Amino acid sequence: MKKIVLLIIIFICSTCVKQNGNEYFEQIKKNDVELAKPVEGDWLYSHKEKGQSFEQFINSKHIVPTSESNIIYIRPIGNFNSLQNKQIELLREYLEIFFQLKTKTLETVSNDVIPESAQRIGNENNKQFLAGYILDNVLKKDKPLKRIALMGLTEVDLYPKPEWNFVFGLASYRDKVGVSSIYRLQDGKLTSDNFNLCLSRLLKISSHEIGHMFGMHHCIHADCIMNGTNSMSETDSSSIRLCSLCQRKLNSGIKYDNKKRLVELLNYFKSNNLTEELKLMEKDAAAFQ
Repeated sequence: MKKIVLLIIIFICSTCVKQNGNEYFEQIKKNDVELAKPVEGDWLYSHKEKGQSFEQFINSKHIVPTSESNIIYIRPIGNFNSLQNKQIELLREYLEIFFQLKTKTLETVSNDVIPESAQRIGNENNKQFLAGYILDNVLKKDKPLKRIALMGLTEVDLYPKPEWNFVFGLASYRDKVGVSSIYRLQDGKLTSDNFNLCLSRLLKISSHEIGHMFGMHHCIHADCIMNGTNSMSETDSSSIRLCSLCQRKLNSGIKYDNKKRLVELLNYFKSNNLTEELKLMEKDAAAFQ
């Protein structure tokens, strides 16, 4: 496997396909997987979304990096154990690759920043925080140097409004802040046995929410990290990969080197033993052969 990955990396680094032109996206488009018809319980079964074309994205008010605003931040909120802190660092590394922007983790703050008025006991007899309160009253006020996007990360479950049971995460396009929870990603308790599965879920949820901050709507064109999901099982079955259309959207604003990003994703998934995720990147790399 190591030799195969190395050969792929050498090949895509030496090929002369345009780095930031449409040809790159046309090459990887062959690996886009059409979404199956939604069934009851799926996000698109209950949410009749229209999607977002590339032209609609370009014409929208979305953020782009500048010399004064070009760093993504993670703000942990709560009490995290050593395995969870390890995942937070791996998340930071991943987001820096995924968005090709410097990403930093801020100091962890206490759950005490959430007042009782923004807490409840959920349907499963578990503590929950109101996601909107965290966005409006914690994260909007958090303005570290050169912040372009800020992701709060809690170990307590989240809910968006009283009639909803829970939410994996929530983001504000306008304010460039979002919050995700690890609570439902860890199957009750994070262990060395479920570490990789739980890490994959965290990478999916967080890149999805920050993708919203960069102006991308839910994707309805292909199996994509920007698909909406209703459940943990739907999240698990969805792809960690951005489809070719959503990659084009992201690249149009950040203007990174597409193949550099692909090589770094290959290396990240390989070094962290995320085998299914690695296969997706290998297929994109093979699209240039």
